[in-house]
Amino acid sequence: MTTILETNLTIQGNRMNIITKKVTSWAAIIAVPTFVTGLYGMNVPYPGSGRAWGAGASFLIMVVMAVVLYVAFRRKDWL
Repeated sequence: MTTILETNLTIQGNRMNIITKKVTSWAAIIAVPTFVTGLYGMNVPYPGSGRAWGAGASFLIMVVMAVVLYVAFRRKDWL
């Protein structure tokens, strides 16, 4: 009986680790666009400030970094 309970707890712990890895991965992917948006949203000059390509550059940075993180986490089997 004790062995069955310990096995059940081990399985639950493993499931919790898998869920934690997935939630952490998605949080990291969401954090990158939030960081870039916050950086470009400051009231200081930034590359592309006042130009049409500045907004496009920030969007491109956000998309590229999110895709890179997504691919990296997929390769590590976190997603």
